[in-house]
Amino acid sequence: MLHSSFPTSHPHPYPIPSSRPLPPAPCSCPVLALPPHLPAASHRARKAGTQTLASAQAPVQTPAPTLPGPALPGPFPGGRVVRLHPVLLASTVDSYERRNKGAARVIGTLLGTVNKHSVEVTNCFSVSYNESDEVVVDMEFAKNMYELHKKVSPNELILGWYAAGHDITEHSVLIHEYYSREAPNPIHLTVDTSLQNGHMSIKAYVSTLMGVPGRTVGVFTPLTVKYAYYDTECIRVDLIMKTCFSPNRVVGLSSDLQQVGGASAHIQDALSIVLQYAEDILSAKVSADNTIRKVGHFLMSLVNQVPKIVPDDFETMLHSNINDLLMVAYLANLTQSQIALNEKRVNL
Repeated sequence: MLHSSFPTSHPHPYPIPSSRPLPPAPCSCPVLALPPHLPAASHRARKAGTQTLASAQAPVQTPAPTLPGPALPGPFPGGRVVRLHPVLLASTVDSYERRNKGAARVIGTLLGTVNKHSVEVTNCFSVSYNESDEVVVDMEFAKNMYELHKKVSPNELILGWYAAGHDITEHSVLIHEYYSREAPNPIHLTVDTSLQNGHMSIKAYVSTLMGVPGRTVGVFTPLTVKYAYYDTECIRVDLIMKTCFSPNRVVGLSSDLQQVGGASAHIQDALSIVLQYAEDILSAKVSADNTIRKVGHFLMSLVNQVPKIVPDDFETMLHSNINDLLMVAYLANLTQSQIALNEKRVNL
């Protein structure tokens, strides 16, 4: 699995209310209509013109909802690092491109796995959402989608939600409160599909309580985002990246032989870099230190992992596989010919 990091270092300036669970909505209502402002009895604005919502009462101790497995208990596991898979980003962009006319952004549910060392977001699905004088979220659709998804991937849990937008709004606070009922300490992921800064900024947040007892306020604090790939996902990402060098942004699928040739060329380039590095060390162009020893041990382990096969045995194995492939192709062509002859005989 490959990893690349995108750190975020400053908390978002938009405070949010405490992420305590809300009372459950009636099951018979398929749509959740959230008012654009929180009730004045439990939240108030500090100053006019500011986007600040502070708690006026001590948070009520409400038991966390029961989930089918480990959720996100505080403190955040894995050193406040969340790992995103390419499927999530592709699905987010796709849902944004297919949004309803006039919609500024789209939202969806994040799915993934949690252990003591990491939090991985491996999948997601979009949720019907509308912003006007009130925020409308189709809760019944989200529930049904998650139930269907559990039949395919029972180990994936609800980890939070994403929004295709470059900023956190007041509506984000309300939606985050809803997802706090579905998963303790949910993740909020923002994907800047509008490319405000010339690139697609991706940030992740969790709610953290700050303040003094009786006057606490929840704040969106950032997480470090890293990108993780399975081997199959890495192949697809490499194929998509090739479109950057195509004038019409289209790349055709290559044959099996072309893929083998490309992989062989990539390995040859990597070996050339390693050989050049080793020659620079031997010629004293690069000073030897502990890093050199680690690289040497790593290269030695790679060499030891290569299976040792006698050349004659390898040639026999290769010819055997080729013969099997030719036999399968011959049987397939023979079957096709027999079917064609049978059709002509029936028509006569």
